[in-house]
Amino acid sequence: MEGRAVIAIVPEPYAAQQSTVAAIGRDIRLDSRLWLLQRVSAIVLALCVLIHLATIIYAVRSGVSAAAILGRLRGSTAWLAFYVIFVVAVAIHAPIGLRAVAVEWLQWRGRFLNAATFFLGALLLALGLRALAGLFWGGAL
Repeated sequence: MEGRAVIAIVPEPYAAQQSTVAAIGRDIRLDSRLWLLQRVSAIVLALCVLIHLATIIYAVRSGVSAAAILGRLRGSTAWLAFYVIFVVAVAIHAPIGLRAVAVEWLQWRGRFLNAATFFLGALLLALGLRALAGLFWGGAL
């Protein structure tokens, strides 16, 4: 056997199986990252909702009018920063949750699922920022 080269031929089903295993590994890593991202965005949302509701309760109990609230918002970079964080958290959290529903109920998978998730997140972000533009500047971005 000395001097002879041994060539190993990998059967095609094995090669296909290896690529499937690699794809599953990528999916597991993506799902793990999305799971963590959704949990972090949930924490941010919980804090934002508490602050938002506390502000509404304070305004209602104090008798502050809608015009007065808009007047205060338009001059405040702190409130703008708060609501941008709120919108970003929603734009991250909601599509990930709906992605899980699409996987479970609709059996969506692969690139279409990822594209739909990204599109929904981008749409929520754009609509949220558009609403903030109306609140803080009285018009669109």
